[in-house]
Amino acid sequence: NEYKSYLRIRMAHQRRNPLTGEWVIVCSHRIQRPWQGEEAKPGDLAGFTKQSTYLSPGATRSGGQVNPDYTSTFVFPNDFPALKSSSDIDDEGAEGDELFEIAPATGECHVMCFTPRSDVSLPLLGVPEITTVIEEWVRLSKELSHHRYVQVFENKGAMVGCSNSHPHCQVTICT
Repeated sequence: NEYKSYLRIRMAHQRRNPLTGEWVIVCSHRIQRPWQGEEAKPGDLAGFTKQSTYLSPGATRSGGQVNPDYTSTFVFPNDFPALKSSSDIDDEGAEGDELFEIAPATGECHVMCFTPRSDVSLPLLGVPEITTVIEEWVRLSKELSHHRYVQVFENKGAMVGCSNSHPHCQVTICT
């Protein structure tokens, strides 16, 4: 069905590499998320600000959710997830031809704010704050270890697609 193929391409999906047989996740819809990232030019190390961002304590995120007045790390489901849960997908079969075979990509995506402060990055936090961040990474990794794949990563800066300058990381779970 061409419509189903069109929807899959507009959503997170897997594409099979016809040369290796490996499946690769493609998330082309991520370009649609709101941008509140740094506007620094390449080579400029600035970009952190004391002004409020969507991820600040008490701030209203772009989807309308209000953050609690958190005082340490804060983890929440990503408002613009790269992957959808399997319950949001109609079917799970691959389709296409041998050169362009696609299948659903399912999972969960979370955001973890390192600190309530938006004017620092992880290496500039104190040892107790960094310890709290690492302990939360460990907790999440253990809690989610039953999944096929869990990745905790920080994409920092506009050059790599970070849409918000508040110090945070992503937790992506492939199911």
